[in-house]
Amino acid sequence: MRTFIFLLFIGFAISMSSCREDFEFEPSTGNLTFSKDTVYCDTVFTNISSSTYSLKVYNKSNKDIKIPTIRLARPDSKYRITVDGMTGENQNNHTFRDVELLAKDSMYIFIEVTADVASSNPTDFLYTDQILFDEGTNQQKVELVTLIQDAYFLYPKRFSDGTTETLEIEGLSDSIYGFFLDENDPVNGNEYLWENDKPYVIYGYAAVPNAKTLEIKPGARIHFHADSGLIIGNGATLKAKGTLEDKIIFEGDRLEPGFSNVAGQWETIWLTAGSTANEMEHVIIKNAVVGLNIDSNDGNFMPIKNTEIYNSSLIGLYAKTAWIHSENLVINNAGIAALACTLGGIYEFRHCTFNNNWASSRQFAVMINNFYKDENNIEHAFPLGAATFTNCIIYGSNTYALSLAKSQNPDAIWENLSFLKCVMKFGTSTDDLYSFIFNNPEIKRNENPYFLDVYNNKLSIGELSSARGFGDAAILPFDILGNARPLLNPDVGAYQFQE
Repeated sequence: MRTFIFLLFIGFAISMSSCREDFEFEPSTGNLTFSKDTVYCDTVFTNISSSTYSLKVYNKSNKDIKIPTIRLARPDSKYRITVDGMTGENQNNHTFRDVELLAKDSMYIFIEVTADVASSNPTDFLYTDQILFDEGTNQQKVELVTLIQDAYFLYPKRFSDGTTETLEIEGLSDSIYGFFLDENDPVNGNEYLWENDKPYVIYGYAAVPNAKTLEIKPGARIHFHADSGLIIGNGATLKAKGTLEDKIIFEGDRLEPGFSNVAGQWETIWLTAGSTANEMEHVIIKNAVVGLNIDSNDGNFMPIKNTEIYNSSLIGLYAKTAWIHSENLVINNAGIAALACTLGGIYEFRHCTFNNNWASSRQFAVMINNFYKDENNIEHAFPLGAATFTNCIIYGSNTYALSLAKSQNPDAIWENLSFLKCVMKFGTSTDDLYSFIFNNPEIKRNENPYFLDVYNNKLSIGELSSARGFGDAAILPFDILGNARPLLNPDVGAYQFQE
């Protein structure tokens, strides 16, 4: 009985202590400490909200304290903060009063910013503010710094009835959120010429109509918002020709480092059926759903040279009945395939690097087929006139980097499939379709190319690479970085090894 009473007393004491509401808070004395003295919000475009950043505030004293005020220094600040999960007393969350912080405890402050260039310092385009803790002699502060970048903004028009501009695309049952470029736009001027003086930010699909050409200057940077892309229509043309020194870059509009290699941030560059005379050189395409979508051709080869496509959530280069000539092309990491040559076509790849280390067991570096099956499982074949790979690397984390699918129709065309001087990842197979891979002196099978860093899209080769000196006589005098290749026995892939 005495034991029971003792345990009851202990339980009562614990329960009473855990429910205390009589903490005595003393005013803070300016002795807070912080996880950082300055919060750098990474570069944002004008009027586009940043990511959320955090600041941790510590009370390292033995006393429970009350901070009289926590506020932003600027009364019209473009920053927004929440303190320990609480919103401020005004609309913009600028001021917090009597914030309590227990002894030896901490709390989080979360920070966001949406600002424009006009608000920043015109000499460096920095937008700054401070979080002020307390007032007078006890006041402490943490600096806030953001780089605001101006841009050309392209987006669908909004009409007087509240609707927005849309595009009707052949083969799609529903219209899509998008707009046609305008050569006499009242804000941007000629939207068929994209300059390099400041970036372009695209909302929705920007479309080039029939008989128009979109020319993109070397060094231009194009940023797509979520669910956005570029469409080159029937009879339209894309000329995206950068230089070694000034590459053209297509990527998402989130500039923070945490988004630098995140796949699927925007949709695609879609060269629709009937688009004509398209050219792409010294271009980088990053973090799309489908990097480059080429939907048939008009009977002319599309040159793709010295181009890089990275981190596509589905496919890097998706070609359907296309005619493509490509040199020094690098495609790395995609959810399904780095390169997909589908529904036949004619393809020529020279000194290209295709790698796929996507975190799954069914991704490929290269896929090739000449048919599809409809909803009734009926097979429809298309002629594959040629698919030649010379001095190429086809590799990845999957046991099988190459996937081939040939129509069962005996009349279907499947011609000129060749892999000359290629390094390839491929396991064993009894399928006759892959018999050319084995005991073939033109193919190095399962020999490591020793890429520098595939997860950060650095696919130059190392000293021990199987690609070194394996290539056929120099068919391209320079690699993707402008390094000279030897006349005899160049390295395989887009990169020539450098000491």
